[in-house]
Amino acid sequence: MYTDFLSKRVTVEVDRPLGSKHPKFDAHYPVNYGYIPNTKAGDGEEIDAYILGEDRPLESFEGTVIAVIHRKDDVEDKLVVANEEFQVDEIKSLLHFQEQYFDIEVIIL
Repeated sequence: MYTDFLSKRVTVEVDRPLGSKHPKFDAHYPVNYGYIPNTKAGDGEEIDAYILGEDRPLESFEGTVIAVIHRKDDVEDKLVVANEEFQVDEIKSLLHFQEQYFDIEVIIL
């Protein structure tokens, strides 16, 4: 679990901008999604992050880690990065498009 990232400033490199199509499934991203360079997740790739509070497609984003999506039934968790606060229910709602397929816990400070 990546709780040591909570409240840290990070830069997210966006590889799935808002509105883009998922590479394997028939779904579009309603938020920007990317990864934190030079990190390592449970799947061996860089740690993935959702970006909340931005309403246009981005290439990169600097913000604060406001939550961790702990996937109880997967090998990797996700970070939630924003420059504003969101409540747990808001985070779950905004990320339901992808996280509905997993047993998750949203961890915030």
